Amino acid sequence: MAHVINTTHTGFNLFARLRGFAEEVKDSWDRRAEYKRTYAELDSLSNRDLADIGIRRCDIAQIAHAQAYGH
Repeated sequence: MAHVINTTHTGFNLFARLRGFAEEVKDSWDRRAEYKRTYAELDSLSNRDLADIGIRRCDIAQIAHAQAYGH
């Protein structure tokens, strides 16, 4: 009985890994920018405006994080 295994060596693709890393960094920067934008927008509201929409000032960071990172 013969057993044959065909494999293809794709090699070490440094450029693909660097491109992937660059995309991860860009995604991280974009998410951080979204967090900062959301935080700043909510922080600029008065306490009364925040109360009208049901947000406490101490919850702004958590809300901005959830908006940017989806957690």
